[in-house]
Amino acid sequence: MTDPMEQFKVIFFEECSELLTSLEEGLMEYQVGGGVEETINSIFRAVHTIKGGAGAIGYTQLMAFTHIQETLLDQMRTGNLKMEPEYVDVLLQAFDILTELVGAAQRQVEVDEGYGAEVAHAMQSIINQQGQKTPETSPETSPETPSVQTPKQTTEQKKYLFKILFKPHVELYQRANEPILLIRELEALGKLEVKLDTSELPAIEHMDAEHAYFAWGFRLVTEYTEDDILEVFEFVEADCDLVIASHGVYLPEDECSLDDKQDQIEISQATADDGPGPGEALSPEIIQKTVQKTPKTEETLVTRSIRVELDKVDRLVNMIGELVITQAMLREQGSKLLVEQYPNLVQGIEELSRHIRDLQESVMAIRAEPVKSVFSRMPRLVRELTASLDKKARLVMTGEETEVDKTVTERIGDPLMHMIRNSVDHGLEMPEDRLAAGKNEEGVIHLSAFHRGGRIFIEIEDDGAGINREVVLKKAIANGLIAPDATLTDDEINNLIFLPGFSTAKSVTKVSGRGVGMDVVRKNIQSLGGRITISSIPGQGSKFTMSLPLTLAVMDGMVVTIGPQKYVLPLVNIIQTLRPEEEEINTLPDGRNVMMFREEYIFLVPLYDVFGVENAIHNPCEGLVVVVEGDGGLLMGFIVDDLVNQQQVVIKSLETNYELIEGISGATILGNGLVSLIIDIATVQEMSARRHAHAQVLNHVQDLNQAVETSLSQAQHSAELH
Repeated sequence: MTDPMEQFKVIFFEECSELLTSLEEGLMEYQVGGGVEETINSIFRAVHTIKGGAGAIGYTQLMAFTHIQETLLDQMRTGNLKMEPEYVDVLLQAFDILTELVGAAQRQVEVDEGYGAEVAHAMQSIINQQGQKTPETSPETSPETPSVQTPKQTTEQKKYLFKILFKPHVELYQRANEPILLIRELEALGKLEVKLDTSELPAIEHMDAEHAYFAWGFRLVTEYTEDDILEVFEFVEADCDLVIASHGVYLPEDECSLDDKQDQIEISQATADDGPGPGEALSPEIIQKTVQKTPKTEETLVTRSIRVELDKVDRLVNMIGELVITQAMLREQGSKLLVEQYPNLVQGIEELSRHIRDLQESVMAIRAEPVKSVFSRMPRLVRELTASLDKKARLVMTGEETEVDKTVTERIGDPLMHMIRNSVDHGLEMPEDRLAAGKNEEGVIHLSAFHRGGRIFIEIEDDGAGINREVVLKKAIANGLIAPDATLTDDEINNLIFLPGFSTAKSVTKVSGRGVGMDVVRKNIQSLGGRITISSIPGQGSKFTMSLPLTLAVMDGMVVTIGPQKYVLPLVNIIQTLRPEEEEINTLPDGRNVMMFREEYIFLVPLYDVFGVENAIHNPCEGLVVVVEGDGGLLMGFIVDDLVNQQQVVIKSLETNYELIEGISGATILGNGLVSLIIDIATVQEMSARRHAHAQVLNHVQDLNQAVETSLSQAQHSAELH
């Protein structure tokens, strides 16, 4: 049987995801001492909205917990409580409980009835310390009908009479608001009488299940003020028309009910210009007239948006991909036509190509989101790790607004957490050791993101002790990960930490020591078509750099031939294409070729050898050299037979459809309908380096470059003398 509330649950959980992110960000602002008045208001609104939605759908356990959380936050935002550091700790624990309760509700999993009771009790204790009377969940107070936070009472314990008009806008329900909850909160303020206005209810065949058609008239006798009543409607003010009219102190002769007035409510003039006059009856027609006359408190300036399921966007992206493939096929066929004979057709194909590119960029922009959604989890992680390890550290974040494809942000969270954990646990020294080394006892971890060359780079840099390469090498040999007589460069020793089973931890703890983590990081990054590199200076710190594609769907590529095969090189990595002269090529003792490029020697990588392609051109002077830039700005020359063309290509995952192949980041379908492999430039550079990983080779290249620099310096000096 279909759940009639399913569509509302989907909207509720989507909103919860955003609200939980906002809630955690706000709490972390207070944790680092940066919270302001609007921060606590934002936190309160997030919890209040989750509570309201949970109550409307019937998640009683979730609603009961958020009710206590909301009450505590309300005391803080009204100034009755100060946000102390120990209170932040409790609220962060409450955030964890709230996240799990939302997740359990979404997964339709039952949690223990007492789950989160300790944290709820801790929040209740904080409230009780301030002398606030807070309703607790009991048989007499059902979570289904929670009373509101205790509002500020008037100084004189007199009762006041209010007449209230509430007319929702049609979109009120679509924003997870529920009038019945507001009515219950009003009822908690005093004696409430209600009259429903159904005058705008259309015939059933014209009704929209998501629209609000009812209006309400209320008569409230209460000890509380108009401000307290306004608090009830605080989160729906932009979604309704509201009139609150005060009749002053309530007198016994004012006792009457709505029914006694023949379904009418007497209401005095709310303002000089709005609402019915003194003594005028508030009939359904007058309700409608008053609502229409009531001006909005401020001009509503909001960004118009709609919620769309991610699966629908993914399907749209896939359709765009297929469209790009079809356009490539048309373009290839069109290239065979004579422009003079079919000018309009050729022009139409070119215009279609431009429109498809614009369409593709627009769709990619829909999927783009700031990395802030991932970065926001890290301050708390650092805080908890430093507390458990007795270390002191400060996290500095920059570039949080850098945008990347949502699929990428969803999958970099775990790798990023592993690297942050590694920086705190292995990178930063203990406070006393830092002081002995002449450093500040508080370590600094810098997390940054930026765009470069059509990719996103995420760096995690610490000012710790750096990588002790001697210890790493000994540990790798002891674990049998490398041969005892292996000769490795500094970079290769650094990269040993990515080997499965490698760990330098002296003992297994809840933080590290089991030899898993960094190898998983590299695998996850590589599965995204990315790469991770390390640079480290002993005694000064280490830097991890993740290089990732901005999107996993479409890219600009250069199609090249190697023998009978066609491969695709990412266009953003290509610096220049050239055919060198014989005298520009030098051969090293191990047989590798280097080429002078822009006053510097670069290695030539024979792609036919890397991928085992037969019948390819081996001599770079007969074929072409494509100079590419890899991670860290390293230049290399890829030897290919020829260039075919430049075009947009749709990236298809090899791991999903076949298996992961080293040196290949994915595949695509060309205009002729054949599959072509997309070369992973950084990995190919690494593969080539591994084949010739001898320090003397690297030193020889360095000597060549040094000789070039010396020669240029001497030439410049000679020119200056003349």
